[in-house]
Amino acid sequence: MTNDTSPDRTERELQEALAALAGGVHAAPDAYRTARGEWLRRERRRRLVLAVLVAVVFALATLIGLWVLNQAPADPGVIFSGTPASLPRPTP
Repeated sequence: MTNDTSPDRTERELQEALAALAGGVHAAPDAYRTARGEWLRRERRRRLVLAVLVAVVFALATLIGLWVLNQAPADPGVIFSGTPASLPRPTP
């Protein structure tokens, strides 16, 4: 018996081993339906989480904006410090 290590022999043995391995794999009849259902469930959950996250960010931005506007000083600023008589009247 000769010890043949040619690339053809290696390729042939690898093909035979992979064919035997693939021949032993049998998919369940409803494997596609199950996998698709799981994928759709994950996709719905992902979209729901994204929608909730967007709503939370929008609510936080609104609350922060209202809080910042509420922190404005109550006294009139420099722009409105003049009396009504000192303001120029528009000419028609």
